[in-house]
Amino acid sequence: MRWRQGRRSSNVEDRRGESGGGGMGGLGNLLALAPLLLRSKKGWLILAALAAFYLFFGDSQLFRGGAPQPASVDSGQAGQAGAGGDEVADFVSVVLADTEDTWGQLFQAAGSEYIPPRLVLYSDAVRSACGLNSAAVGPFYCPTDSKVYLDLSFLNDLKQLGAPGDFAFAYVIAHEVGHHVQNQMGISQKVQQARAQSDKITANRLSVMLELQADCFAGVWAFYAHRDRQMLEPGDLEEGLAAAAAVGDDRLQQRSGRAVSPDAFTHGSAEQRAYWFTRGFKSGDVNQCNTFAALGGRGR
Repeated sequence: MRWRQGRRSSNVEDRRGESGGGGMGGLGNLLALAPLLLRSKKGWLILAALAAFYLFFGDSQLFRGGAPQPASVDSGQAGQAGAGGDEVADFVSVVLADTEDTWGQLFQAAGSEYIPPRLVLYSDAVRSACGLNSAAVGPFYCPTDSKVYLDLSFLNDLKQLGAPGDFAFAYVIAHEVGHHVQNQMGISQKVQQARAQSDKITANRLSVMLELQADCFAGVWAFYAHRDRQMLEPGDLEEGLAAAAAVGDDRLQQRSGRAVSPDAFTHGSAEQRAYWFTRGFKSGDVNQCNTFAALGGRGR
């Protein structure tokens, strides 16, 4: 991607210097370790011992992983920090800024105002208005506080899933921003209400349609980033498609050793995710992203 000359966003919160990802302290780090420790009987014992230690001694440096960390970098300073050597954080700031420009123009053309999300960089675990999450859940958007949460280690996860490259990571960011767009448009609220009134299978399908629409919105952003700002280079589109397919529910189920179960999908198959991203990229038209019209079929 040709990103280095791009504008940096002023909506980045860098919480990586905070213990436990934002005010959670040692307890947050302990909870982040829990999934790993619970896999064995010894892990249970270790977790119980650590929990007892924490309750007795409080927020010890044992859980912090060393000396106290410096204050976090907030807002527009994230881009400046990236320029000083944190290249990945700098890249995230540029991609976020470009989504702001794209959606700002599209909302304005529709007679509305786009209020961009904040993007929170964190390590290991973070507390959001949607609750406590570890990095194991991957990038996520919290509609309650209108923030995207991102642990930069997910870039390595993408590589392990067979989706390396800067545009693969940009697709992930644009997908989460797509959820923010859905939130502003009132789509997320309608889907949440419909899911609450549906059976489990229909509720899962609604989740899939919501996720696929966010993929399509990511493609819409990529259309304008390529057409208007020439950010994409040869091979970038293929990187985005590889990332979309790599996080398909069928691929993830197979990788975990489970049988593929479409009724249990929550994000869509590899084929569906690549299809809807491509549809958004080729059209640049938000109106082409009505995934809910395909609810009764395969999502395309």
